[in-house]
Amino acid sequence: MLTPTLLSSTIPCDRPLDDGLRLRSLRDENDLERLSKLYGDVFGAEVVGMTRALVLHHPTTSPEHWLFIEDEANGQIVSALALLPWTWRYEDVTLQAGEMGIVATADGYRNRGLIRTLVGRFKELLREQEFDISQIEGIPYFYRQFGYEYAMPLEPNWYIELHDIPDAASEAVQQYTYHPATLHDIPVLMQMYDEAASSLEIHNVRSEGVWRFLFEQAENTASHGETWLIMDAQQQIVGYFRISQIGFGNGLIVSETSRLSNTLAEALLHQLKHMAITHAKPNIRLNIPATSDLVKVARCWGARDTGTYAWQIHLPDIARLLRKLMPVLERRIANSPFAGLSQNVCLNLYKETFELRFVQGKLTEVASIGYKEGGEIRIPPLLFAPLLLGYRSREELNRCYPDVSIWGRSQFLIDVLFPKLESFFYTNY
Repeated sequence: MLTPTLLSSTIPCDRPLDDGLRLRSLRDENDLERLSKLYGDVFGAEVVGMTRALVLHHPTTSPEHWLFIEDEANGQIVSALALLPWTWRYEDVTLQAGEMGIVATADGYRNRGLIRTLVGRFKELLREQEFDISQIEGIPYFYRQFGYEYAMPLEPNWYIELHDIPDAASEAVQQYTYHPATLHDIPVLMQMYDEAASSLEIHNVRSEGVWRFLFEQAENTASHGETWLIMDAQQQIVGYFRISQIGFGNGLIVSETSRLSNTLAEALLHQLKHMAITHAKPNIRLNIPATSDLVKVARCWGARDTGTYAWQIHLPDIARLLRKLMPVLERRIANSPFAGLSQNVCLNLYKETFELRFVQGKLTEVASIGYKEGGEIRIPPLLFAPLLLGYRSREELNRCYPDVSIWGRSQFLIDVLFPKLESFFYTNY
């Protein structure tokens, strides 16, 4: 239950709105019960369990992050969303991210601007608590009005049919065995996770507390995930993988793996085929990056890509974010023909311009200089996120959006500062 200790470090939000409504944040068990009812009515019982687990057990959430609007006439919570903290790694820089999650409005209260009110408070929290970035899975298009743009890969769909995996396995493949992981395995899982994630320029950091949550609250996580160890003939742990019980499609869903040798990846595909047959799954879906070892081997056996969705990203304070990324930007300049650059680079995002002041290759300052007309580098504000996060290149953006206007020498400079990157987020809950 919500304890006084849990609430003591938070200041609840409580603001009157029009029409007898009130904007609040989570205060007590009664609020949690009413919030759970809304989520149950809108999404079903599974989201109720996940909500309670996140509120009561997740190491990163706080009561003030759970926002809702109640109707004072009947005491009903009628609209709600949550700020779910993540930790990102952008190359060697750590960023704090706030996911907008579990957004819901009750029937009869929709199309009244309630989500806009909640998003307003959500963005206040992003600024007050100095979150560097915000993401949402979200329905298509809707969140653009709140400053979100597709800018990170989400939910890959690599499918491999069971008949594409040979029935007979080689002797080398047969040596491996598979066992459910336990809490005691967290230290080695953390090490293997970090090794696998290090191949991605942008990824999420998973703390011991988050790992513990994924085990202790497995039935209440977003995917009802299972974690399996891969053991060699000497019963040494040589890898792991995670299976999601909930997700798109009706196949066996692989949501995470450690680094794998080719032989180990082949062995795992045989094991996944066995698991799929046992659970009457028609195929295997790999919800992991295309660069992962398992996907590379699966592609050799006929795995097909049926498309990837994307995280929608909002940048709450671009100048502050660019300042945090100074070491990355300086390193990119130093490793390019622009080494030793002395120049004020103006990023005109139409509504606001940011000046990156380089002196002999060092980025000495990032400043907002307000509205400015013209310039060699002009980018619509929502499109800066996919550029900054390496989701789209300058050339790709310009091909689709003529108002991405970058010309002359600045084209090559932007390509150096903001290259395409490999990125992926594994589950945080």
